[in-house]
Amino acid sequence: MTTPAREPDQYPPGEQPERSTEDVMWGRVERRRGRIREQVRHARHGGHKVPTWAMAAVLGLLLLGWLYLIFFD
Repeated sequence: MTTPAREPDQYPPGEQPERSTEDVMWGRVERRRGRIREQVRHARHGGHKVPTWAMAAVLGLLLLGWLYLIFFD
C-alpha cells in the first residue's frame, strides 16, 4: 500500500518532513531576490544625499590628481 501524494503544506502538524538541501537553497535564492528588489525599489525612489554628477566630478578630480602625481612629480 502506498501513501497518497501530499502538497507541501498539507502535512498534519508534527508530521512535516525536514527541509531538503534544495529547499534551503531555494529559500536563500528567494530571500536574496527579495533583498535585491527592495534595493532597486529604494534606489529608484531617489532621495540621494549627494547627486551622481557631484560624485562623478569628485572621482574625476581624484583620478586627475593621481595622474598628476605619477607624471609630474
